[in-house]
Amino acid sequence: MNQTVDKLSHVVSDAPRVMVVDGSRLVRKLIADVLERELGNASVVSCASIAEARQALADGAVDLVTTSLALPDGDGIELARAVREAAGQAYVPVIVVSGDAQSHLEERRFTEDVTDYFDKALGHAALATFIRGYVQPEPIPGARVLYVEDSRVVALATKRMLERQQLEVLHFVGVEEALEHLEQRRAAGDGDLGADLLLTDVYLKGELDGHDLLERVRNGFGYGKRRLPVLVMTGDANPENQAVLLRAGANDLVLKPIEERLLVTKVLFQLRLSRLPAGS
Repeated sequence: MNQTVDKLSHVVSDAPRVMVVDGSRLVRKLIADVLERELGNASVVSCASIAEARQALADGAVDLVTTSLALPDGDGIELARAVREAAGQAYVPVIVVSGDAQSHLEERRFTEDVTDYFDKALGHAALATFIRGYVQPEPIPGARVLYVEDSRVVALATKRMLERQQLEVLHFVGVEEALEHLEQRRAAGDGDLGADLLLTDVYLKGELDGHDLLERVRNGFGYGKRRLPVLVMTGDANPENQAVLLRAGANDLVLKPIEERLLVTKVLFQLRLSRLPAGS
């Protein structure tokens, strides 16, 4: 999701107030239990509908919101708009938690009021990791990001964003060089892919672009989304072009202009997700 720098400048408090909105009491309890267990200092506000959420917002500001897509009196998109319109409410992350999140993402049905999404199929441990990335981000020292960008100005700024998180950034200006690096590591036969995450621009100078790199990683090397997460940076606002990237195997998109907090959140989440045991 593309947001401007000022919109995401909100700083989460040491004791975050998290609002969980879902029509199912069981689902609300499951999510609340995960948050309270993993984020012991969080205060969870449970709401069954948009009406209850509006009342909760009137009672006090929140630091983060999770919502299902289907609600008794509307949907998650409408709930996101209600959060944005609430008086005295800072611009905070609104995360859709749904089994239909991926299809909504691919069809580009999310509005700009939704900050991010989470697919329920990933499991509760991944959900806790995902939300922790927003409210209590923690670095993963030494994790390697293979970064492909031919603009040295953009590359320098983005590299600094990632290195501030203690990440090791391996920057290549072209797809060919990045593929050569991956090929050399595969030939070594020691199981080291040469990177923990791939971050690439779509449009690159040279014969190969981000589409080609994604295709080679997923089909040529056979690396799945958990084995080598791929984040694709694009300034293309065309929903169908974005959907093509996701269907081709991109874990997520980072829309330009790049906002540091959102980029870091997405990178760290994908790195942590790749480290979770299968089925967690």
